[in-house]
Amino acid sequence: MNFHILFCSSRHVTIELDEDAIYETASYEIWVNGRLKGVFHRMIQTIDGLLPDTDYEIMLVRANEASETVTFHTEPEPITLNVRDFGAFGDGVHDDTSAIQAAILCCPKNARVLIPKGTYPVTALFLKSDMILELQENAVLAGIYDRARTPILPGQIEYDNEDGYYNLGSWEGNPIDSFASMITGIHVKNVTICGKGVLDGRADFENWWSRPKDKIRAWRPRMIFLNHCENITVVGVTVQNSPAWNLHPYFSNQIRFLDMEVKGPANSHNTDGCDPESCTNVEIAGVHFSVGDDCIAIKSGKIYMGKKFKVPSKHIHIRQSWMQDGHGAVTVGSEIAAGVDDIHISKCRFSNTDRGLRVKTRRGRGKDSVLKGIVFEDLELEGVKAPFVVNSFYFCDPDGRTEYVGTKETLPVDERTPKIESIEFRNIVCRNAHYCGAYIYGLPEQKIERLAFDNVSITYAKEAQTGVAAMMMGCEPASRLGLVIGNVKNLILHNVSIDGQDGERLCLSGVENVEEEQD
Repeated sequence: MNFHILFCSSRHVTIELDEDAIYETASYEIWVNGRLKGVFHRMIQTIDGLLPDTDYEIMLVRANEASETVTFHTEPEPITLNVRDFGAFGDGVHDDTSAIQAAILCCPKNARVLIPKGTYPVTALFLKSDMILELQENAVLAGIYDRARTPILPGQIEYDNEDGYYNLGSWEGNPIDSFASMITGIHVKNVTICGKGVLDGRADFENWWSRPKDKIRAWRPRMIFLNHCENITVVGVTVQNSPAWNLHPYFSNQIRFLDMEVKGPANSHNTDGCDPESCTNVEIAGVHFSVGDDCIAIKSGKIYMGKKFKVPSKHIHIRQSWMQDGHGAVTVGSEIAAGVDDIHISKCRFSNTDRGLRVKTRRGRGKDSVLKGIVFEDLELEGVKAPFVVNSFYFCDPDGRTEYVGTKETLPVDERTPKIESIEFRNIVCRNAHYCGAYIYGLPEQKIERLAFDNVSITYAKEAQTGVAAMMMGCEPASRLGLVIGNVKNLILHNVSIDGQDGERLCLSGVENVEEEQD
């Protein structure tokens, strides 16, 4: 068995096994400097309790078979600042926001702010560059529900020379006032958030979720919000019960989410797991999502932000993760006005989500909304109601049900027309689908240029549920549909197996060229 070092900090190392398994594998032992650290089964695993600036040897053992020994050296760490020394109580009663914030502000370069065992009620904490924030096992940052005490991030602050504005707050793709998040980073870089502790927003239907569509002073906070940040790694921690989106990197670069748990009730409002928005080089690996909305939703702004800044989301790589019980396992859109490029999802497990891939776009997103380089491969889908959904008629926003957005007639291509260039599905097994195998529609005036299925198998649940595959006008409730595909220039079907559908295997309309073969 082989493995490699995925990430190393001053006191943690994260490994990734080099195997074909998805998310979990047969149990194995991890030995560090000749000492057993435990028995594990995940493909990506973090070991803590190391010392800074120290040489280590790590080896894996399974059934008396040992891997090669890999050496690594932990990062230096000049000092640790314990938040208890700054007045934090950790008793679950006192507001510890100011004490923890003081420790962060006093942290010297490359040092560690330590949150030991305890429960620390907080509103919002602001990061600084070049630091480590560690939550030890059984340490909990617990959200305080008090709008009057929670800072607001203004959406737009005009510069003195009236040349543009400074954007801090964001809500669903627009620059709008929002409450600061439990962990907020504004123009910071070189930060590690790590440990076995928990970020618990303590949102419920009596506080943040009680009026989810109302802006009350400002829009709801996220759990981790990274605005124009660079080189940020979040590893090991659990994030749960967020007031809104859990992880929200925004106009940021070199962001990593590794070996995490992201959780929320299935009926919670807007609790997306991770929403990279106009970001570059995002890695999501070894993360378990079980949330009340899309597990991962890749975005690049609504019409205004996309048109003004033209910053797509690109080079986003997701692997060895488990998406469970969300609306979509991996979603692109719908706030996608600046487009996406190079979205690669591999070796992931999707379980009981409403949809597997979910592309949400619509007329009006604009000519900069070009979606390309979207690849899904080596995936296992179990109980996903609609495995593959591409919806170019998504009826969001106040004008979502207008004739312009919803009509299936061919309209002129203009500056409002989005485009989908390429989507590929490779080596995917879908078991116990419900509504359909696929429900994919491009625009008649701007067809999907290339849609490819390669080595894809789909079977249906014996007691398949009936439901609506795509949020578009004219999509009726259905069960066990085959591949419903419309408005595609080039459709490639290679080794596609569909077993148990009701009706036609392929329901095609407006597809110009079909290449189908079985080996």
